[in-house]
Amino acid sequence: MVEDSAPDDTGALERVSAKATGAPVEWEADVVLRDGTVAHVRPISPDDAEGIQLFHSRQSPESIYLRFFAPLRELSQRDLYRFTHVDHHDRVALVATLDGEIIGIGRYDRIDPTSAEVAFNISDHFQGKGIGSVMLEHLAAIAQELGITRFTAEVLPQNRKMLTVFKEAGYEVSHHFEDGVIEVSFDILPTERSKEVQLSREHRAEARSMRTILFPERVAIIGASRRAHSIGAVLLSNIIAGGFRGELYPIHPEADEIQGLKTYPSIRDVPEPVDLAILVIPADQTVGVVKECGKAGVKALLVLSSGFAEAGEEGIKLQEKLRRRVRRAGMRVIGPNSFGLINNDPEVQLNATLASVVPQRGRLGLFAQSGALGVAVLASAARRGLGISVFASAGNRVDVSGNDLMQYWIDDQDTDTVGLYLESMGNPRKFSRIARQLAKVKPVIVVSSGVSSFAAPPGHRTRMTNVPPQAFDALLRQAGVIRVENVHQLFDVAQLTLHQPLPAGDRVAIVGNSDALGALSASACLSWGLKVTHGPVSLLPQASAEEFATALDAAFADPEVDSVVAAFIPPLVTQDEEVHTAVREIVAKYEKPCVATFLGMRGVGDGLSYVQGDVTRSVPSYAMPEDGIRALNAVTRYAQWRSRDRGSAVSPVGIDRAKVERLTEAVLATHPEGRALTRDESRELLAAYGIRLWPAIEVTGVEAAVRAADTLTYPVILKSTSPLVRHQPGLAGVRGDLVDAESVRDAYTSLSSRLGPLGADRFVVQRMAVPGVSCVVRASEDPLFGPVVSFSVAGPPTELLGDVAHRIPPLTDVDVTDLIDGVKAAPLLAGHRGAAPVHRAALADLIARLSVLADDHPEMASVELNPVNAWTGGVDVLGADVVVRPALVRKDPGRRRMT
Repeated sequence: MVEDSAPDDTGALERVSAKATGAPVEWEADVVLRDGTVAHVRPISPDDAEGIQLFHSRQSPESIYLRFFAPLRELSQRDLYRFTHVDHHDRVALVATLDGEIIGIGRYDRIDPTSAEVAFNISDHFQGKGIGSVMLEHLAAIAQELGITRFTAEVLPQNRKMLTVFKEAGYEVSHHFEDGVIEVSFDILPTERSKEVQLSREHRAEARSMRTILFPERVAIIGASRRAHSIGAVLLSNIIAGGFRGELYPIHPEADEIQGLKTYPSIRDVPEPVDLAILVIPADQTVGVVKECGKAGVKALLVLSSGFAEAGEEGIKLQEKLRRRVRRAGMRVIGPNSFGLINNDPEVQLNATLASVVPQRGRLGLFAQSGALGVAVLASAARRGLGISVFASAGNRVDVSGNDLMQYWIDDQDTDTVGLYLESMGNPRKFSRIARQLAKVKPVIVVSSGVSSFAAPPGHRTRMTNVPPQAFDALLRQAGVIRVENVHQLFDVAQLTLHQPLPAGDRVAIVGNSDALGALSASACLSWGLKVTHGPVSLLPQASAEEFATALDAAFADPEVDSVVAAFIPPLVTQDEEVHTAVREIVAKYEKPCVATFLGMRGVGDGLSYVQGDVTRSVPSYAMPEDGIRALNAVTRYAQWRSRDRGSAVSPVGIDRAKVERLTEAVLATHPEGRALTRDESRELLAAYGIRLWPAIEVTGVEAAVRAADTLTYPVILKSTSPLVRHQPGLAGVRGDLVDAESVRDAYTSLSSRLGPLGADRFVVQRMAVPGVSCVVRASEDPLFGPVVSFSVAGPPTELLGDVAHRIPPLTDVDVTDLIDGVKAAPLLAGHRGAAPVHRAALADLIARLSVLADDHPEMASVELNPVNAWTGGVDVLGADVVVRPALVRKDPGRRRMT
């Protein structure tokens, strides 16, 4: 067991020892366990011998017998050497640690090229936390990387816990009983069931860890101050004023009491275990205090202190030390540089922020990153009359992020709509995956400036990205997220989703008492793609409340209407209150949404609330009709996403993953930095995934061109391979319809004389394709997003107009369809101006195969199929450029791992 070398070097020696063994660094991971605590998983090291002996000595005789089938009171030096010295290929071993102490061991030993025997040993004191499941998951992922496809294990019949680990992992497990031992075996290649189990466990663990933070019974304020306007004093005052229902423990080295509460010199002196410690101390003191919190059994931290990565290079180093120390102690942390958190649950009532006035209790969950935006979000919610359930500010997002809060909100019965203000994103793939699950049950509204390095505030840990902004938009659309431009639009949408039912379609009625507002509303609907099927109905300014009610009732009752827009200027005769009453009474009769404009009003409440069944709702009011219609359009598109079939994961047949692995390994063995593949290599690689690249013969000289043409089937084409002219509009570097040797000679002579001065006279001969639509299908590995698949129609739509659609694997069949339809030039594929439509199924299959190739193999830096000739009878891949590089460590790998 390796301890810290010094308090400010947390975990460094432990990590170095793992690297020194030669094991891949990416095998190390921090994971959230079943109870919400954090463990560190890493490859075993020779330095672990002492720790393993200590681990063994603490195990019960029963656990030792279940593991070794014998009562081994002490491990021999020979056993210790064998356990700690592995080759990380045929013999792999992992340990799980908490605060440097080994709490679990998992290992496998290869039996033959494709199978291995697996075994686990979990500390008696940490059983029931899901450590065995985590170890199995990680060992299975490593084994697959090394060509192993099947695990076996020998288990005593009474070892029900280990049998349960195998049984509940989602694999098809077979059992064989012989000589008093049960031999289990199962394929470890991921299945839909095993993936589902893994994601479900991740969800439950991360949601549980958030509940620990959001529902503390005992809170310590480290840095509580007697100075009236200090941050520590303001924070404590707000917690007290908010009516926190738990126990408060101010920590101060000298004071006896602060604000009427007994104080304690340090966290070690608090008489009860603390659930949440809030740090408002100087940055340079935090690491030492966090270590004390870990020793005292604190479950989670909220760090409001600033002076970390946002403050410069030294702050970056300090923040990383903080992160390592928190993870080492098994805690979760919000911050540093956080604005705080709020839980309005009546059993908690925690306002651990610097905001003295917070929105009332409601059903809106809010997440923001920086403190300034936290202030803006809370203030805007309060002005709108929108109550919140939970609010959290991640600050520098060293640990807890929006992904963690979304995991919690999936099951939270007190939250109906979620709003996120994201200034940066550390793990888009995981965000997309979790957001999709959350959006299935409740609206997710996101304000984001994008994912570029320019958008990330100082202090946020994120990677560079090479994808265009459209790829981020596509990720949000895939996940069913409602993206808005600013905080005002976030609440425009939120007040609609919180207080009105989702629309059944995009048909809109418009009712008001102003021709101008009616026309403005109709124009706004049309600009957003909504259909005006009723009205605009414009009453006279002197209309009575009964006339208002009659017009609205007719609009709601119209079966051709899914939503109603009500836009009113102050009437000349009728009182505002009478109009409000008429509106809310009519709206309450129907399960259709209504957005209203009462000039001078914005938000909910103010006489517009009503009870419908057992639900209290309100007619949301907007300053101008365009605001409400923009929100209505966003919610309508979300409702359509939520009600549609999201399809099933693409799973093309005839795929040989091992062949691609062997080819890429061979390339990287001779070119460690990676390189572009030759055409023959590309053809071989693509063929392993069922993608047929058409032959093309490189030629130098007229007669070589003729011989190549004779080898292929006439007619043929002759084309330049130079990037200067390749795939250019007008086919400047191509001659087609060459039907015999003479035409090949003429074409070669013509193109050579024309392109020779440009140095573009490098040619290939290829069989002539059937006329169709030329397309580009591309996959690239992005440092932030991982694999990104793109589709476009070749030529000007791609090169001049940027008409390219993007999706993030893994894809469903619906995602593939949306990708093809996502380009503006898509009508060309359906038979534009009398042309024959292309074979959509064949094109979709090609995209699916490329997406799986990219998802399976992060070594695929880029794969561009260009041109792809799509026609009535199928698709022809005429060209391909493949670049292989060492794999990047993906942010969302195939095993649970905190980022």
